[in-house]
Amino acid sequence: MSRIKIFLVSFVLLVFVSGLQAQELNCMIQFNTQKLSGTNKKVFETLQNAIYEFVNNRKWTNYTFKQEERIECTMMITINDQMSADEFRGTMNVVIRRPVLNSSYNAVLLNTIDKNIQFKYVEYQPLDYSDGTFTSNLTSLLAFYSYATLGFYFDSFSPSGGSQFFEKAQEVVNAAQNSSDPGWKAFDSDKNRYWIINNYMNSANAGLRDFAYRYHRLGLDQMYEKVDQGRNVTSEGIDILQRLYNATPNLYALQLIFDAKRDEIVNIYADQRVPPMEKTNITNILKEIDPANSSKYQAILESK
Repeated sequence: MSRIKIFLVSFVLLVFVSGLQAQELNCMIQFNTQKLSGTNKKVFETLQNAIYEFVNNRKWTNYTFKQEERIECTMMITINDQMSADEFRGTMNVVIRRPVLNSSYNAVLLNTIDKNIQFKYVEYQPLDYSDGTFTSNLTSLLAFYSYATLGFYFDSFSPSGGSQFFEKAQEVVNAAQNSSDPGWKAFDSDKNRYWIINNYMNSANAGLRDFAYRYHRLGLDQMYEKVDQGRNVTSEGIDILQRLYNATPNLYALQLIFDAKRDEIVNIYADQRVPPMEKTNITNILKEIDPANSSKYQAILESK
């Protein structure tokens, strides 16, 4: 039985357990400190290990996960400035992946760069965190993206399956509202953590989550055995995005989706087996809702 089938069985059964179980996340933690000079960079080796332990060895859910079912993600933290002896500022690239049924392919669910990373860290200090409270900006950042990872992942397997985890991510945002750290508030920016969770928890944008389930579970997961049927469903998912765009053209989540799926979508429809009329129709929709990348979608029409 494949990894994804094993996961789906346990997911459908909703088995809640206690005791020693594999944790949910298998997240690679990386640091880029090339922009820093004259700094003791050993502290970042210690911090990298501490973040790895915090994200991967913490139990984020009550579900049973086997070792091979852990969710793959990457957090690449680039340090741009050292503001004081123990305060740093930079960016974090978060990538979340999920396996596609009967294939070796991993679909990207999220690929975003958070440009408002700022935190304090003293070497060897514990990374303390408790749900519903703001202990430090660093642990709140890690908790937010850990819960968001679960939300995006579970949504791709079941209709609105990630609700409880998006709610947890929203709790992290709410607890950070009195913090002076950037990225948590609506007025900080129109593209930050606040708006990620706001977009996905807003019932007016329910199509975002419908897209996630239909495109991945009913579309990609079916394409190994029924390629045309699966592609028809991914097309229905893109139709959902078009309706969202027509209702709210500047919806941040749409940018997040296309940043994650753009190349994948081009590869699906550039296949020579796709009828020319279907290629034209999907290309026109994609150019409409992601106009800044129209030239990339032209590759669908030019494929032989």
